[in-house]
Amino acid sequence: MKPILLTGASGALGRMLARELSAAGMTLLLTDIAPFADAVPPGASFTRADLNDGVTISRLAEGCGVILHFGGISVEQPFEEILGPNLRGLYHIYEAARREGARVVFASSNHTIGFHEQGQSLDLDCQFRPDGFYGLSKAYGELMGRLYWDKHGVENVNLRIGTCLPEPRDARALSTWLSYPDLARLVQASVAAARVGHAVIWGASANPASWWAKDHRDRIGWAPQDSAEAYRTQLEGVLHPHEVGRRHQGGAFCVMDYTRPTPPPKDAFSLE
Repeated sequence: MKPILLTGASGALGRMLARELSAAGMTLLLTDIAPFADAVPPGASFTRADLNDGVTISRLAEGCGVILHFGGISVEQPFEEILGPNLRGLYHIYEAARREGARVVFASSNHTIGFHEQGQSLDLDCQFRPDGFYGLSKAYGELMGRLYWDKHGVENVNLRIGTCLPEPRDARALSTWLSYPDLARLVQASVAAARVGHAVIWGASANPASWWAKDHRDRIGWAPQDSAEAYRTQLEGVLHPHEVGRRHQGGAFCVMDYTRPTPPPKDAFSLE
């Protein structure tokens, strides 16, 4: 197997994936604008790089068969903060993938559809309804993947990640939670699949209360094994501190003031 480039490797999800994919025997090239806080796993190397630097991203991708794109801003921020890493940086990723003939596995988000109402069942082809500039950038990312598949044959798997934490923390997560092991298995399946085309997969565990239904998971042979249901008793009625209502699937993101910077979470995707 060719090496795999993992962007956003210094975030909580990136560090977890680095450990799990290395343990699975994959050769990893890790990169992030921030230092890598853990010991670099066996079979991996780490390079600090900015997604805005297209030349460096292109060099890092040389010889890679897959790019796992988990880099960029992962919380709601003003547009100028989102613009560089989430829009320009994504273009650099897809240009590198086009040159190398590599597959892209893109960490998209449920915030691409955040203004759909809670309780509404959504399929993969539902209308984009982003709940902020962050969600808008992820919708842009999925459309970039559609373009590069149609025009250049670049395969891509778009993971609409829900609430990815070790444990769910509020009532909304009973519908949106994605466990770390389920994410690791999802990424491994996205890498190993023989052919994916342009695929969209809801990144959620097997939660009975899920709002998300049809997707392309059959193309990669993935089925989640964990569930948020075990946490129902302790979480029913518990709202995120910033959530004033339970109307929209995006939760707290739908009410955030995107004209002011949001303090970064303690761990990546903690507001997801």
